[in-house]
Amino acid sequence: MKFSWMRHQLQFKSPSGTSRGVLRYKDSWFIQISKGDQYGIGECSIIEGLSPESPQDVQNILDDIPQHLKKGKEFLLERYSKAPAVQFAIEMAFSGLDSHHPFLHFDTQFTHHQQMIPINGLIWMGDIDSMMIQLEQKIKLGFSCIKIKVGAIDFESECELLHHIRKQYHSSDIELRLDANGAFQCEDVMSKLIRLSKYDIHSIEQPIAPGQLDEMAILCNTSPIPIALDEELIGINSEQEKENLIQKIHPQYIIIKPSLLGGWQGSDQWVSIAENHGVVWWATSALESNIGLNAIAQWVSTKKTSMPQGLGTGGLFTNNIAAPLYLRGQYMGFDPNKLTDVTLKSCL
Repeated sequence: MKFSWMRHQLQFKSPSGTSRGVLRYKDSWFIQISKGDQYGIGECSIIEGLSPESPQDVQNILDDIPQHLKKGKEFLLERYSKAPAVQFAIEMAFSGLDSHHPFLHFDTQFTHHQQMIPINGLIWMGDIDSMMIQLEQKIKLGFSCIKIKVGAIDFESECELLHHIRKQYHSSDIELRLDANGAFQCEDVMSKLIRLSKYDIHSIEQPIAPGQLDEMAILCNTSPIPIALDEELIGINSEQEKENLIQKIHPQYIIIKPSLLGGWQGSDQWVSIAENHGVVWWATSALESNIGLNAIAQWVSTKKTSMPQGLGTGGLFTNNIAAPLYLRGQYMGFDPNKLTDVTLKSCL
């Protein structure tokens, strides 16, 4: 087997605001594992300041892989157990190698063009006018589930935006999900949740910063808005640690991001534990290119879930990778007729 990798900087079509700042570009690393004429491609996608790996960590690991490649996938996944984005890239590459096509990972109705996945429309932070423009565009495209980033602009302005939305669209027409990315403080989070609950909010992701387990457990038990754990799951690696976290906090929802949680293997553990405890989940991409997005979508298609997924990020970048994915309104599909051989050289 042979191994190679390359770094690729994805460029946002327009600056995208979050509570951590404005994103203009994001790095990914593409890996290729080949054996004879067959090969698989994986994507290592990190978000600096959020992912456990730093860019230097990623490059050090990718330089380390060739000397251990012959020991196989399971050895590599264990060796890099503290680097979830690398683990996901390794899973993708070996899967593509085994299936004889780098973009085929699971044999499901989705990959046979017989199933589509519902997704939410994502509204990035900005001023009210720009966010309303984004909202109107999503609704015109047919989205009935909208996710809005909150926590970066003035809270009163965010409430004004939600009030404006609800004046025009009832909760039976548009489901609103909020994502605070841990931006609220413990001392006033409950008062903010009470204010936000007036707007018929489906759920709010990570209202306070991760690591405040007692406070989060109280919030999940008392909040007028159902809470979804997101960043709280990052860095929780063992199955027992995951079990302990869910038992302690018992959230209403959890958000699965394979690039941050150890790929399919780590995500499967979270899904199993959540379902055993009556916790609902959905998957969200972590700003991967279409290589990673395709792998997440195919994994979701193996699960029994009808929840809108957070997979609508394929159109964010000016220099994304061609993939068999497509959007039709609020649904994502996979067209096997568009499968073409992709090598690292032809990606860019």
